[in-house]
Amino acid sequence: MKKLSDLPLATRQAIRGVFTDIDDTLTSDGRLTSAAYAAMEALQDKGLLVVPITGRPAGWCDQIARLWPVDGVVGENGAFYFYYDRQAKRMHRFFADDAETRKANRQRLMALGNDVVTQVNGAAFSSDQAYRETDIAIDFCEDVPPLPRASVDKILDLLVSKGVTVKVSSIHVNGWFGNYDKLTMTKLYIEHCHGLDLENCETDFIFSGDSPNDAPMFKYFSHSVGVANVRDFDGQLDSPPAYITEGRGGAGFTEIADFLTSVRN
Repeated sequence: MKKLSDLPLATRQAIRGVFTDIDDTLTSDGRLTSAAYAAMEALQDKGLLVVPITGRPAGWCDQIARLWPVDGVVGENGAFYFYYDRQAKRMHRFFADDAETRKANRQRLMALGNDVVTQVNGAAFSSDQAYRETDIAIDFCEDVPPLPRASVDKILDLLVSKGVTVKVSSIHVNGWFGNYDKLTMTKLYIEHCHGLDLENCETDFIFSGDSPNDAPMFKYFSHSVGVANVRDFDGQLDSPPAYITEGRGGAGFTEIADFLTSVRN
């Protein structure tokens, strides 16, 4: 991983937007700081797109799309995107699966999740589970005492054995049925909402993240950036980011925003 300062000036000036993880990338110790929020606003003020790409639930994403200085949000690890048209005052919601499929999958997943929290001591459904439409999130260190790696692996094994697609974030194991992912939905978002083919312009965007579930995005984007705490997962990333910040979490995101806005009038 190169230092963020190694990103060439011409590349910085050509960047059109930032896709970013939320937990431990925008946030610091579980909080969205005023500096990180202002960094998103500063990017927008300079004409750059800002789009969170997160595992957080639909209920949160509705609020994020409406109230944050963002241009849309991809949620539940690629299950949907939400885009709020501020002029029309209308929320656009696009899901990978139809409502009937989501309902059936949710019932199956909740039953499997109950098995997991029964069999893995200390694991629990995430506190935001009630606001999810398409997946389950098993908490291993957000609102429960941190579980050992062996317990996290057991959660993964139990879900995978039942045909569940899983991803590990810095705080949760997320599980769902289906072939969607963050990258696929990001491509659909940028095509539907901005008329762009990401295959032809991925070098115009930065992706920032911090954990193993960001690895496919790190691999796809030439200008991927890990905030400094991505080093906590050394040896666990299939594809590390191309660049790394000096700051951790929201301080690292603020560093990215300052780095981009400082070369724009």
